[in-house]
Amino acid sequence: MDKERLAAFTDAVLAIIMTILVLELEKPAHVTWQGIWDLRVNYFAYALSFFWLGFMWVSHHNAWHRIKKVNNSTVMYTLLMLFFSSLFPYTTSIVAQNFNNPTAQFMYGVVILLVSLSNLGISHSLNVANGKRYFKAMYNLSTGGVILDFAIKIIGLLLTVTVFPPAVLYAVLINFVVMFGANSWSHSNN
Repeated sequence: MDKERLAAFTDAVLAIIMTILVLELEKPAHVTWQGIWDLRVNYFAYALSFFWLGFMWVSHHNAWHRIKKVNNSTVMYTLLMLFFSSLFPYTTSIVAQNFNNPTAQFMYGVVILLVSLSNLGISHSLNVANGKRYFKAMYNLSTGGVILDFAIKIIGLLLTVTVFPPAVLYAVLINFVVMFGANSWSHSNN
């Protein structure tokens, strides 16, 4: 498969998923400032999911122009990543309506981890197909970035099932800020 065809397919599916996120937002019972304020966790879950997916897309986009070829493993890992990503509107809706429910938060966290694992698979398959490491800190096991990425997510999951149900969403937010900051800093120094 041509790398551009895979990139275009991925872009299209992620754009649809991100659009569906907003359609899943609950509407206020009464259109007042209080009614809107009452849905703050819905907006938080939506924004977090949207920007997490968006940041993933930007990371792929920034690395993709250096990729020369893809292999069948890349295609399969990309399909897995898109499949797990397609669960974001569903799990975001559930977690938004059940913010302090550990099961809802755990489901959301598992989707986050499965997308991240799929991205590791994509990275590995691209490294095999291209003979070099093209995806940097977020998807390269030889860097501390991916270890920190997974550590934050796993700690969030553990806190969710033990003592603090919303820990997964907060862990994803912390992860996003740390990884976005690290990527912004590394790009400004290159």
